[in-house]
Amino acid sequence: MRNHLLSAILLLLMISIPALSRPKTIRIDIVATTDVHGSFFPIDHVTNRPVSGGMSRVAHYVDSLRKANPDGVILLDNGDILQGQPLCYYFNYLHPERENIASSCLNYLRYDAITWGNHDIETGHDVYDKFRKETTCPALGANIIRRDTGAPYLNPYTIIERQGVRVAVIGLLTAAVPYWLQEEKWSGMYFENTLEAARHWVEYVKTVEKPDIIVGLFHSGLEGGISTPDYEENDVMRIARETGGFDIIFFGHDHRSHISRVTGPDQKSVLLLNSASQAKYLSKVTVTIQKKRRRVVGCDIKGEIADIRNIPVDEAYMSHFAAAADDVAAWSQRRIGRTETTLRSADCFFGSSAFTDLMHNLQLKLTGADVSIAAPLTLNTVIERGDITVADLFKLYRFENTLYTMRMTGREILRHLEMSYDLWTNTMRGPDDHIMRLDSLSVNDNQREGFAHPFYNFDSAAGIDYVVDVTKPDGEKVSIIGMSDGTPFSLDRQYNVVMNSYRANGGGELITRGAGIPRDSIESRIIKRSDKDFRFYLMQEIERLGVIAPRPNENWRFIPDEWTVPALRRDRQLLFNSPHR
Repeated sequence: MRNHLLSAILLLLMISIPALSRPKTIRIDIVATTDVHGSFFPIDHVTNRPVSGGMSRVAHYVDSLRKANPDGVILLDNGDILQGQPLCYYFNYLHPERENIASSCLNYLRYDAITWGNHDIETGHDVYDKFRKETTCPALGANIIRRDTGAPYLNPYTIIERQGVRVAVIGLLTAAVPYWLQEEKWSGMYFENTLEAARHWVEYVKTVEKPDIIVGLFHSGLEGGISTPDYEENDVMRIARETGGFDIIFFGHDHRSHISRVTGPDQKSVLLLNSASQAKYLSKVTVTIQKKRRRVVGCDIKGEIADIRNIPVDEAYMSHFAAAADDVAAWSQRRIGRTETTLRSADCFFGSSAFTDLMHNLQLKLTGADVSIAAPLTLNTVIERGDITVADLFKLYRFENTLYTMRMTGREILRHLEMSYDLWTNTMRGPDDHIMRLDSLSVNDNQREGFAHPFYNFDSAAGIDYVVDVTKPDGEKVSIIGMSDGTPFSLDRQYNVVMNSYRANGGGELITRGAGIPRDSIESRIIKRSDKDFRFYLMQEIERLGVIAPRPNENWRFIPDEWTVPALRRDRQLLFNSPHR
């Protein structure tokens, strides 16, 4: 009996020892959303039409992954989730007593970590601090620093464990936030250089946490954008190339789909992924790890940009959020007035337009400024003649910007406009040239859509009369004829100029690099700020009037007519499939 027992033990050992010596294979699926911008439902509450993608489809996709790989899925978000749709405004400002829809969505889908984006900061402390408390997963921001303590305002990183594999996720936000937002939005905080923060926290995590995988979750674009001696707006490529330790970097902010590999200074291959915006695509990474005696002996990382535009919505998700969706739909479709003219944002790009001038004229009326500066914030939206609803105001004005009135000289106004039209228009060498500055690679980029530069930086002006000669070189296109009231315009005189808070804080660099106003002197130029966002005043004015009939001011145009008129027709056809207004 004893011999039989010994034989059994020996046999068991002979079987188990090879098994113990073989590596264990573990698969982890990491999914990241970015720049969701309020796309929680398969309907656009601005247009009241179905849309592709959205978090209801993310729910279906992730649920399928979790069923196929239990305890093997990690779900992340890259920021800019609190702004973009009427339902965001509804929960952010109108009903703050309710749990924010973004918190509810993230909690329902069981996100493991998120970062904040610049548009999340834009909502203000009351909104994003409440959002942080309501969201059950950690919010990451290693370079968002408290002024009072010098410690990170959010968690710098988090450790997520799946099947014995330790995944470190480090979060960063572009340090260019002060270029777009007034300080009250980020009071008590400042933003460290992203490269320096990445280097510090990677080394810290490697030393202290000893993870198996290090993931970057960055609300910053690949490269380019605002560049200063202190930081780069879009720093992902530089971080990947100059910071050793990262295995994967999920990024966003620039709304451009991207997947590539970069070799870091440690000769490690870093996978970079950006799934653009509005949850039409997802960044999906499959990590296959071999572990032996708790040590990683093999690791394979494969990534893709997954198209979820047309997969089924998750019915359980839709049922869970039905009441919230119904509440927002009822509010957004409320009638506030009537327009006697059809308003088209496409008109803004081809000359003085009723769409832009409605905003210009109200800005002048509200502030008493001499000059108004504004840009179209939507590319191709239409408000048909007839009733105006709350949702229509989101077509007119996309963001929750306030109004700033600031002092500028006539020369600075001219330089500001010169930079705008240089971004906007080509220098025509012949009558068959394009008048617009176009780029075929940007057709699917929702910030450019065929233009070479973001269209929300195409500023025009009201209160002055001017022409734009597109045969002249950059910097020499704009000629200001005079004030629209018939009085002379002087390059040396100071004027009160109204613009939105994004522009006044340096957004697009039109008042800094364009007008030539030093960044550190902007605050001294500001005369007043509005209490409410501009959309609030639009709603108030339309409700007061009851009926509006906007017309173009006709205070500016492109010249020479013999070239520009047919060129405008051609480019409008190319961009919008329509040659006429």
